[in-house]
Amino acid sequence: MSNLMWVLGILIFLIGLLFSIAWHELGHLSTAKLFKIRVPQYMVGFGPTVWSRKKGETEYGIKAIPLGGYIRMIGMFPPGADGRITKRSSSPWRTMIEDAREASYEELQPGDEHRLFYTRKPWQRVIVMFAGPFMNLILSVVLFLLLFMGMGVQTAVPTVSTVSQCVVKAGQPTDTCPTDAPKSPANLAGLRAGDRFVSFDGDEIHSYKQLQADIRKSPGKQVPIVVERGGQRLTLTADITSNTVNPVDKDGRTVKGGPVTAGFLGFTPTTGVVRMSLGESTDEMYSMAEHGVSSLVALPGKVPGLWHAVVDGTPRSTDSPIGMVGAARLGGDVFAMDIPATQQLAFFVQLLAGINLSLFLFNMLPLLPLDGGHIAGAIWESVRRRLAGLLKRPDPGPFDVAKLMPFAYVVATVFICFTVLVMAADVVNPVKLN
Repeated sequence: MSNLMWVLGILIFLIGLLFSIAWHELGHLSTAKLFKIRVPQYMVGFGPTVWSRKKGETEYGIKAIPLGGYIRMIGMFPPGADGRITKRSSSPWRTMIEDAREASYEELQPGDEHRLFYTRKPWQRVIVMFAGPFMNLILSVVLFLLLFMGMGVQTAVPTVSTVSQCVVKAGQPTDTCPTDAPKSPANLAGLRAGDRFVSFDGDEIHSYKQLQADIRKSPGKQVPIVVERGGQRLTLTADITSNTVNPVDKDGRTVKGGPVTAGFLGFTPTTGVVRMSLGESTDEMYSMAEHGVSSLVALPGKVPGLWHAVVDGTPRSTDSPIGMVGAARLGGDVFAMDIPATQQLAFFVQLLAGINLSLFLFNMLPLLPLDGGHIAGAIWESVRRRLAGLLKRPDPGPFDVAKLMPFAYVVATVFICFTVLVMAADVVNPVKLN
């Protein structure tokens, strides 16, 4: 039964992924048609065509490999300087440029002269190329709001689960106490499992993140603590001590780095499902976007770890990149777990929301062949045309993005190699849920 559920989880993930890709391409398609650009193809996936149907002037279809998608627009690149679009050089770099230029005109029909992508104003081309990633951003925001405000997320709450009997450093067992270890402030103050924090040193407590921050900044202080126990409020007094603890970020998440010295009370919080307000959800999404940007910047530094995970079997770190194969496996693992269906659904919503946020950030990189590369080209064309007007110089005309195709092939090769490495790591040494 668990194997069947595992396969079902993967299938559900693939359906969600295909929808995300189709949603992205719908953004390009709808805005291209809005600006009267002819679009011969709208495809979800790559490789051999599994199904297709032509409606109007556009062929809609699904291909075998669900790792992306595309729409084909006529005239993505302007003609060459001599007005030709055919190969005319033995240079491999020139051949790349002219191959790309020729491909963008191969389905040109009579009457298309005024329906070419490159003939549209720069701001229109920016909208067409931005619409795809923007659709992913919209879907990500909707899914995150559904998760945070509707379903709730499992998070630490300011309620005592267990009380540490003594003060031990971060990383040491908490269930046994060394003979020379002093009792923890929580133990001495009389905290018990089930106590809910109402206030700490006069600060009304609303979240564990807030309580954790208050404790960490109070070493050496004697503070009053109000807890709710059995329907009654009790005031306890604790002498907050200093201890070596793991570093956390502004959101209370444990981060990499050496242990730090901070205030220590000595208890483990209870985990519960908490629904967030709109303001809290917005803050959380902003933090996730910041984390996504920093993760994207840090990707090159992850390559050695991925390589050793494949070649040497080195355990994957908790922040190791995962690809679609790894994400699908996680989806299968969650469905195979003996947990409530609401938790399984919440995980899928969070997974798809995170993937769509990543798709938005990744596609906004100003590099060809990504959408951000075409956006950068259109913006540069607008800038140089405005400069030419201000300087009373002739209009320089469209910016020939095709000349950047050799660079685009290099970028695409790097992306493909990284994708293959991540896929290999996801197969032979996958990230697993704890």
